[in-house]
Amino acid sequence: MYKRKCWGKGKKAKGWLLAAGMLLFSLFVTVMAAWGSSGLLDKTEKAQEIEETSFKEASERVSSGQLSDQTVKEFINQGTLSKEIMAEAETEEDLDPLIAIDPGHGGIDEGCTATGIKEKDVNLQIAMLVKEKLEELGFRVMLTRQEDTYLAKEDRVRLANDAGADAFVSIHQNTFEDAGISGMETWYDGTCLKRDNERLAQLVHMQTLKSTGAQERELRGDADFHVTSMTQMPACLIETGFLSSEQEKNQLLSSEYQEQIAEGIVNGIDLFFHPKTMYLTFDDGPSEECTDMVLNILRERNVKATFFLIGEYVEKYPEVAKRIVEEGHTVGIHCYRHDYGILYESVDSYLEDFQKAYDIVKETTGVETRLFRFPGGSVNAYNKDVCEDIIKEMTRRGYIYFDWNASLEDAAGDYQPEELIANARETALDRKRVVMLAHDRVYNTALCLDRLLSQFPEYKMEVLSPDVEPVQFALP
Repeated sequence: MYKRKCWGKGKKAKGWLLAAGMLLFSLFVTVMAAWGSSGLLDKTEKAQEIEETSFKEASERVSSGQLSDQTVKEFINQGTLSKEIMAEAETEEDLDPLIAIDPGHGGIDEGCTATGIKEKDVNLQIAMLVKEKLEELGFRVMLTRQEDTYLAKEDRVRLANDAGADAFVSIHQNTFEDAGISGMETWYDGTCLKRDNERLAQLVHMQTLKSTGAQERELRGDADFHVTSMTQMPACLIETGFLSSEQEKNQLLSSEYQEQIAEGIVNGIDLFFHPKTMYLTFDDGPSEECTDMVLNILRERNVKATFFLIGEYVEKYPEVAKRIVEEGHTVGIHCYRHDYGILYESVDSYLEDFQKAYDIVKETTGVETRLFRFPGGSVNAYNKDVCEDIIKEMTRRGYIYFDWNASLEDAAGDYQPEELIANARETALDRKRVVMLAHDRVYNTALCLDRLLSQFPEYKMEVLSPDVEPVQFALP
């Protein structure tokens, strides 16, 4: 068992918040004073007390940027920042996320040591880099400690909770008696689903491995640490390496490697708050069994998807089609009968098939959709002579077609669930916007869907709509 330690946190508020608060309150006091001199309003004892506050001292502390852990509370207690002003500022819609970065250990608590190297020092060096990089991206950042001081784990959590931090990341190093052990591991509390701890931990873990090339160890959801279980915001703890490994210790002391670690942690946090977009789409349904399996998983994960329906299956399984709509998913038209030879025989044959499917979907679900997807995609071996004319006519009628730029390839072969997940990751290519193709008539797709969704923490799942710029294949 590797060594565990105690962790906590400290507080940092943005200078602009305090300055804005003082400016607003100064205006308030000025108005109150004017009214008081006119006999319209007598100054209350509280107003007089606030007016006597030393704004000079407050301004100097704000402009210097050197704020102690108790600064914000002191300002509130002094009346320099009223609680009302603070609350109003914190609820601004454009307020950037506040990230609590916790350099583990400090002061008398050195953490693990190796040949004179103390974990607490490495943690702080990395944390300072993370802070700098996050602020460059526009995040607000609070450090639990900014120097070699001791802070109990309970105080670190209390400070983060009191400040209303939006995420908490604790930075640590590891050690083990076997000097050959190395690698990176990340911990989170998997018992609390409301805080989205797993997704934060996944992103920090994945992105730091990517930026450093470190050996991957574990992503653990059974953390019982105070800082991961008692924080009120998403939280994780990353062990960036083993000081007991001579090679890894030398890396961890390298400024270049620390920069890489910081870059990965920051990228993970950034993706947590600013995810990329994935449109999960299912063709060829509804089916008797698999579509219900898919819908159950989507409901459990609160994920919405887009289903391109086949008319004859809507006729056969109307209740499943209705459930798709009732549970908030988007539907589009795929075709009435999935027969390439008949479907693409001519423009008229395609339009006839489409209209039949459209009418059945409307009658069954009540949805009048403008979305559709060509069987085989907009350009394929069966429709190359008519695809352009079909597209022109369908566009004229106000319909929008969507192809895809990533796929499970679940209709292309007898892939096992693990292979389908690998296909999805490989074809997504880390794009900022992905339209993922899957089929809700494939049993292995239903089997792997839960694990598949876990593989894309960097993406926010959305549904297609007429307002979404479509992914479309290039015409021949």
